[in-house]
Amino acid sequence: MLTLVPTPIGNLGDITVRALERLQEAHHILAEDTRVAKSLLRLLGQRHGIQWGHKYFHSFHEHNQREFLERVSPSFFQQQVVYMSDAGMPGVSDPGAKLVAYAQNHGISYEVLPGPSAAITAWAASGYEGRFTFFGFLPHKKGRQRELREVMAHPYHSILYEAPHRLLKLLGEMEEIDPERELFLAKELTKLHQSFFRGSVRELLEELSSQGVRGEWVVIVTPDRRERREIDPDLLYSLDLPKKQKAKLIAQLTGGDVKEIYEKLIDN
Repeated sequence: MLTLVPTPIGNLGDITVRALERLQEAHHILAEDTRVAKSLLRLLGQRHGIQWGHKYFHSFHEHNQREFLERVSPSFFQQQVVYMSDAGMPGVSDPGAKLVAYAQNHGISYEVLPGPSAAITAWAASGYEGRFTFFGFLPHKKGRQRELREVMAHPYHSILYEAPHRLLKLLGEMEEIDPERELFLAKELTKLHQSFFRGSVRELLEELSSQGVRGEWVVIVTPDRRERREIDPDLLYSLDLPKKQKAKLIAQLTGGDVKEIYEKLIDN
């Protein structure tokens, strides 16, 4: 049987009794990083007085999951097999979906335990109500601006994950689109230095630029409430402005890509 086991996103006290039981019963443990998995089991064992016994650990992450499932036999899952993410809920910005699909396609019994999720925890802490869409991490390069424009134009709240070294870049990109948009930021959820921030893009960029930006972040973007008017594209392109400035203005008003618009202006 296959069991997907969520792990604490920071505070070890958030592990569930059922998660400990499944980990104790497991013969094989699939993990994004086997070193992280072994370290977590060691700490949990010390905390709860558990002797784990012998287990086989297998690397199972974003880059090798397809290859792993191609070479493994469905009979492998007749044993007790657990997949545990480094932190949080399997399948939510972590591997897990392909394992579930494999189990479904091969008639393998599987179970998904409920547990910690940074997105849901941040949403509950935000004070917002209504619908939301989970985007996870935006692409680092290719397609990033397109997806960010989608987020900023979204009619519902949008939940993003961001690494510390890219947070200020993300806020800077958002400021170019809508500096007054309200955000809720959650830093280091469930950990010692957990912090919450709420304010406009401009305010938060100014506040966080003056302090160290560490730890993992959840960013909640409020819906797009800007008034939209139909604008004649030909009128925008006829404006007497420097090409770079014109490209930025057209992108903001139409939701287009700055680079693509600038290239079009140069070609013309």
